[in-house]
Amino acid sequence: MTTACAAWFARQAVAANGGRLDVATSLLWQGAAYAVWLPVAGVVWILIRRFGVGRWALAALPVAGLVIVPLTALGAVAVDLAFGVGSPTEAPARILARIPVSILLYTAICAVGAAAAHRSRAVEAEARARALEGALSTARQAMSGSSSPPERLMVMTGNRRAPVLLDEVEWFAAAGNYVVVHWADREGLIRETLKALETRLDGRVFARSHRATLVNLARVSEARSLSDGSWKLTMASGAELVASRTYRDAVMARLGRQDSSVPKN
Repeated sequence: MTTACAAWFARQAVAANGGRLDVATSLLWQGAAYAVWLPVAGVVWILIRRFGVGRWALAALPVAGLVIVPLTALGAVAVDLAFGVGSPTEAPARILARIPVSILLYTAICAVGAAAAHRSRAVEAEARARALEGALSTARQAMSGSSSPPERLMVMTGNRRAPVLLDEVEWFAAAGNYVVVHWADREGLIRETLKALETRLDGRVFARSHRATLVNLARVSEARSLSDGSWKLTMASGAELVASRTYRDAVMARLGRQDSSVPKN
C-alpha cells in the first residue's frame, strides 16, 4: 500500500514538471526505493532479539541508526538516479533532503519491532505460566497420591535431631557438605550434599530452582513471571524464592513439560 501511494505521488510530481510516468514504472521505482528498508527491518529485529527492548536496545538502536539512516538515504537516491530522476551532481543535496524521511521510517521500524518483541515475550510468558501451573499440579498430585508411608528426615536443630516429614519441607539449600532444610518457618541441617539428596527425591516434586536450592513444587502456593524471564515462587509459608531462567527451563525439562507448546528463548 505504501509503495502504491508513493507511486501515485511520484506520477503526480513528474506530471507537474511536464513529464510522463507510466503506472508500471512508477510502481517499480517506488518498490525499489522501499526495498532498501527490508534488510534494515532484519537488522533491527536482530538487535532487538540480541539486546531486548530495555536500556541496551535504547543504546544499540540509535547507534545503528547513525549508520543506517545515511545509507538508506543514499540507497534511495541511487534508485532515483537509476530511474533517471535527478543528476549525479544533485545527489548530495538529495541525500540530505532524504535524511528526515529516513529518520522517520527508521523510528517507525524500531517502534514496530519493539511492539512485536513485547508481544512475543507476553505470549512466551503466558505459555510458560501454563506449563508451570501444570508442573505444580503434577507435584501436588504426586505428593498427595502416594500410597507409601510419608518419608521422614532426621534433621539437626541445635543440639538435637528431630524427625521432619518430607512433604512438609519447602526447600533445601546447599551449605557445603550439609543441606539446610526449611520447613514450617523452621530450619535445620542434614549431613549430605544437595546433589546426593536430589538423586533420591521424587523428580516430580523436588526440582532445582537455583544451583544451590532444591524446591518442593507441591509447597509452591504462587508462581509469578518476572520481567527478566525468571520466576518468583511464593511458598506456603510466605517465603519467596527465585527460579532463574536457566533453572526455569530445567524444571520444565525434568518434569517433562518442556515441549513444543512452550517457546524457548
